[in-house]
Amino acid sequence: MMSCTNLEETRRDFPILERKIRGKRLVYLDSAASSLKPIQVVEAIRDFYLSEYSNIHRGIHYLSQLATSRYEEAREKIARFINANSPEEVIFTYGTTDSLNMLAYSYGLKVLKPGDEILLTVMEHHSNILPWMRISSITGAKIRYLDITDEGLIDYERLDEKINDKTKIVSIAHMSNVLGTIVDVRRIAKKIHEVGGVIAVDGAQSVPHMPINVRELEIDFLAFSGHKMLGPTGIGVLWVKHDLLDDLPPFRLGGGAIREVTLNDFMLLDPPHSFEAGTPNIAGVIGLAAAVEYLQKIGMGNVRMHEEELTGYALRNLDNLGDSITVYGPKNVSVRGGIITFNIRGLESNIVGSLLDSYGIAVRTGKHCAHPLHQRLKIDGTVRASIYLYNVREEIDYLISTLEEITAEVR
Repeated sequence: MMSCTNLEETRRDFPILERKIRGKRLVYLDSAASSLKPIQVVEAIRDFYLSEYSNIHRGIHYLSQLATSRYEEAREKIARFINANSPEEVIFTYGTTDSLNMLAYSYGLKVLKPGDEILLTVMEHHSNILPWMRISSITGAKIRYLDITDEGLIDYERLDEKINDKTKIVSIAHMSNVLGTIVDVRRIAKKIHEVGGVIAVDGAQSVPHMPINVRELEIDFLAFSGHKMLGPTGIGVLWVKHDLLDDLPPFRLGGGAIREVTLNDFMLLDPPHSFEAGTPNIAGVIGLAAAVEYLQKIGMGNVRMHEEELTGYALRNLDNLGDSITVYGPKNVSVRGGIITFNIRGLESNIVGSLLDSYGIAVRTGKHCAHPLHQRLKIDGTVRASIYLYNVREEIDYLISTLEEITAEVR
C-alpha cells in the first residue's frame, strides 16, 4: 500500500496537480482517458531531444548508435514489465488502437476465412470492434458477442456456447473502460486454446493499473498505450507470443523493416523490426521506458492496492447518496478497476461533467467509445471518474461533497 508520505512525494512529481481550474485546485479523475505525466518522463524526453537525438538503426555515428541503444533498451524494459519471454515479442506501435488494427489486418487477414468466427464482448471499446468488423467484411468471418450480466460481469456460463471449433480469435478488453470490470482472461484463454484458437487482449486499461504477466495469463496478443500509463502520446505496444510472430505478415512496409530490396522482390528483417517500418516515435519509446521505470519503482502491486482502496471508498460513499445516483459496474472491487461510472437522475452526463468542471473536477462524459455497451445498458451516456496512483482520499471526499450539492439542487 502506498503510504501518505509516498503519496505526497508522488504528487509532487506531477506539477499540473498544483494548477487551479476556475479558481479551484485541480482534481484530475480522467486518467482512463489519458494519465498525467510525471517530471521524470518529461525530462527523459527533453534530455533525449536536447542532448542525444538522432535517428536509429541506420547510422554508424555516435549519436545514432546511442539512440539505437536507448531504443532497444526500452524494448527490453517493457518486455520485463509484462514478463514477456523475450524483447523480440515487443512491437512498438502508435497506441492500442494501432496495435489492434495491426493485429486484425495482419493475423486476421491471414487466418480467417468464410465460416470462421471472431468472439468479442458487448463492452468492448470501439478500437476492439471496428477493425474486426472491417476484417470480417473482407474475409467472410462472422463476429459473435459475449454478453454481460446485469452487474457488468462477463457471462462466463455462456463460454461453452460461444466458443466452438469455428472460433478462431477471441479479442477482449482485460478491463472495461466504462464499467471497470476486470475480465478473467486466463479462463477464456484456456477455453479458446482447447479449440485451437487464439486470444488477443486489449490491455489499455489494465496494463497501467495492475501487475501483468503475459505468460501467467496464457494469452497470445496484448495491446496497450503509453499515454494511459504516465507515458507520452503516440506510442504503444503490440506484444505477440513468440510462436505466433511468423504468422503475422507485417502491416506496413518500408525503410527500417527491410534487409534487402531488388527491383522484383524484398527480404524482411527479423521480428520485431520487420513490423516497425519508417522512423518510429523514438522519443515516445524513451518516454514510455521512463514511465515503466517510474511504475516499477512504486510497484504495480502497490498501484493496484491503492486504487482498489480508493475505489471501494468512493463506491461506499456514492451509495450513501441514495437513489439519485446510479452507479454502473461490479460492486466487488476485487474484480473492478479504478473506474467509477455513474449518472445523476434528471441530468444528462455532459451537464454533470460541466458542473463538476466548475468545481475543478475533471471527469469524462458521454459514451466513452463504447456505444454497444451503452445500448446494452439502455442509457445515452455516463459520467466516468477514473482513479490513478496520484489520487488521494481527500479528492474522493471533494467529489462526493460536490455531487451532494448537485443532487440537492436537482431535488
